[in-house]
Amino acid sequence: MAARDNTGRPLRRPAAPRAPYAASQRPLAAAAPGGPARLRPAKKQPDPWPAMFLKDPGPLSGGLLATLLILLAFGLVVLFSASYAIAYYKFGDSYQYIRSQAIYAVVGVAFMLLISRMNYRWMLRFAWPLYVVTLFLLVAVLFMPPINNVNRWINIQGLPTVQVSEIAKFSIVLLLAQLFEQYRARMHTFRVGILLPGALLAPILVLLRLEPHNSAMILMCCITATLMFVGGANLMWCAIGGGAAAGGIALLLITSKGYVQERLAGWLDPFSDVLDSTMQTAQGLYTIGSGGWFGVGLGNSTQKHMWLSEAQNDFIFAILGEELGFVGALLCIALFALLVAQGIYVAVNAPDRAGCLLAVGVMAQIGFQFFFNVAVVTNTIPNTGISLPFFSSGGTSLLLLLAEMGVVFSVSRAANKARAQRKAAQAEEKARREEHVFRADKR
Repeated sequence: MAARDNTGRPLRRPAAPRAPYAASQRPLAAAAPGGPARLRPAKKQPDPWPAMFLKDPGPLSGGLLATLLILLAFGLVVLFSASYAIAYYKFGDSYQYIRSQAIYAVVGVAFMLLISRMNYRWMLRFAWPLYVVTLFLLVAVLFMPPINNVNRWINIQGLPTVQVSEIAKFSIVLLLAQLFEQYRARMHTFRVGILLPGALLAPILVLLRLEPHNSAMILMCCITATLMFVGGANLMWCAIGGGAAAGGIALLLITSKGYVQERLAGWLDPFSDVLDSTMQTAQGLYTIGSGGWFGVGLGNSTQKHMWLSEAQNDFIFAILGEELGFVGALLCIALFALLVAQGIYVAVNAPDRAGCLLAVGVMAQIGFQFFFNVAVVTNTIPNTGISLPFFSSGGTSLLLLLAEMGVVFSVSRAANKARAQRKAAQAEEKARREEHVFRADKR
């Protein structure tokens, strides 16, 4: 029977207390100064920009750094040997080429080490701005005074010339690394895996064709195709897109007139016109053939004395083959192969997808550029006029290459730091387990 009060009315049960909100269900917003916190969802804070420089970027990869410095020193020695004759003939100073190249090399190494301490993820923020600036510069070179009848350089009197295609190579690598990480889940689709990179590459190719710079066009296509393959694009679409691109470039070259037809004819018969159109290709083959197994000795080349054109630039590998022979050429090839292999190792162990693609892109540029240069000098492919990385004369090109290697070292530092942290955590866990076992045995 229910309890009643003095008037005979039944007593009411007190209301059950309401359960408070769980912290996991509804987080409290920050309390205002002098007032209590209100029960409303806290606003999600935007992700801050990653720091430009890291306090502890991680250790450098000693093997990769040693290979690069050996290759750079090797290139400077060969450049001086190949260039002093033409430098004296043109400028009256045998040290004209090597002096500026050595200065750019020292500045480039310092710049590379500085960039290696940067956070490469901070650089991804500037992928789109760099791409837009690159397109603007590629348009600007078309209105610059031509050099050797082509418009490839920012050529302002009193300032060093800059070949914009070198900037374009890194800009497409940086942008595709950022986009392929952003759209990782849709890389297998035609729209993201094929159409997106193709649409970004197309205006660059058109502007390079107007310069004209066919070798840069081929190199840009190879770099982009490598990033698409590594980024996870569907292999069937890659094959179709690659075939279409190769067919388009081949059709463009075949239907082109003027010097393109001369280069193709000279490739099929390099000794058909040794006094004019095929002189450089023929002299390059003579230069390599005269080197034999061990060469004529460093500095003893005869072909560099005004016989072989561009001995300090596009055909420097021929001088290397003449002076150091087949063994010296193999040593050069081995150093480049080792550098690319170490770069791929950095990419495989990168902390994230963007770092992997950045390292792959830079290594693809160096590897393909080396391959095409050697293939041109040996007449394996038509003469396209492409420089040998770290060897050919060109200060701004060397500076940009070393800056790109700084990005690879930034990825390498991050990977080394993550590896060291994992090892430290494993060692700590192992020590904790051993201490636990020791205490259990002691009891």
